[in-house]
Parts: sequence; C-alpha cells; structure tokens
Amino acid sequence: MGIWLLLALTLVGLDQAIKYVIQVLISLNASIKITSFFNLAYVLNPGAAFSFLADAGGWQRYFFIGLGLAVSVLLAFTLWRGVRNRLETAAYISLIGGALGNVIDRLRIGAVVDYLDFHWSGWHWPAFNLADVFVIGGAGLLFLASLASQEGSSRRGVDKMPRRPLTGDQNGGSNS
Repeated sequence: MGIWLLLALTLVGLDQAIKYVIQVLISLNASIKITSFFNLAYVLNPGAAFSFLADAGGWQRYFFIGLGLAVSVLLAFTLWRGVRNRLETAAYISLIGGALGNVIDRLRIGAVVDYLDFHWSGWHWPAFNLADVFVIGGAGLLFLASLASQEGSSRRGVDKMPRRPLTGDQNGGSNS
C-alpha cells in the first residue's frame, strides 16, 4: 500500500512542479507558442472540466475540494482492500494523483492552474493540465481493466460451469 501512495504522491509532485514553473515563467492569461497547434499557457479555472461551474459564485471551490478528497480516500481504501490486477492498480494511482493535484491548486489559490493549450484550424480545446491527463488516463485504464476482467470472467465462466453427471435417463430421475 505504501508504494502505491508514494507513486500517487509522485504524480502529485510532478503536476505541482510543472504548475509552479508555468506560474513563474508565464504571466496569467498569457501563452507561449510552441508549435502551430500547441501553446503553453497560464490560465486559472475555478470550475471543473471545460470551465463547468466556473461562474457559480465560489461554492464550487469547496464542492470540488470535497469531491476530490472523497474520491481519493475511496480509491485509496479500495487499493488497501485489494484490486483485481495491476492495470486497475495503475488506474487508481493515476486517478488519486490527478485528483489531489487539482485539489492542492483549489486549496492554495482557489482555482486550478491549466497550461496545456491545443488548437487546430480555428478549433480551440480548453486548456488543461497534467493532473487532468492523469484523471483521464486513469479512467481509461479503469475502463480497459474492466474489459479485461469481463473477458477473463467470461472465459473462466465457461470453464467453471458445473457439470451434471449423466444418468441413465438424462432427466435427472432414477433408472427404474
């Protein structure tokens, strides 16, 4: 359990270190062009994904802090109890790391620092951060783990079907 939490905290540390560098190097609401489709930016998002609830008046900060902490505790407890495979373990570690990375921002400055800014031919994806990548990646790994688990259980289910011994009349009755 300790190694899993250490890995999750390593992801949090990486996320926070990059956010610190972005805050030092780039002015708020500014960006640096890296390629024709990618900028490093520094924006604050007080809401959730795609700025959902960003203009909700401030209560959302505490809601998302509580939600992030509750999910992280639930996932850590699930890890402690044991999961089915390494893919599920990696998913939970990634989800915990991402959730806590954004919780720290909300606690520290009241909003999440976003800096990855992708765009193409007039389309602009909302900026996001490494913690968001961890959350989406963890959700994807959890989905793959559930598919692998379903495939494995359906194979085992066929192999472990109880077999009824054959009797003389094949109806389960007596041979009289």
